[in-house]
Amino acid sequence: MKNSESLKEFKKLNSDQITEKIDQLRKDLFDLRFKQATRQLNETHKFKIIKKQVAQLLTLSKSQSASKTTSD
Repeated sequence: MKNSESLKEFKKLNSDQITEKIDQLRKDLFDLRFKQATRQLNETHKFKIIKKQVAQLLTLSKSQSASKTTSD
């Protein structure tokens, strides 16, 4: 996971890559929660970063699917 991934880089992905990235980020978020529960997490700022990336990808995914339905 790179912290510098931005919306510009996400826009280059196709819909399959977006869903894979969302799944991977959600797994990372689960792992962070597990580490926090066992008091092994030192980098709590990663929660905010990952949640923001998931939200950006979900928004991008919905906008791509909406544009496909309107063009069909």
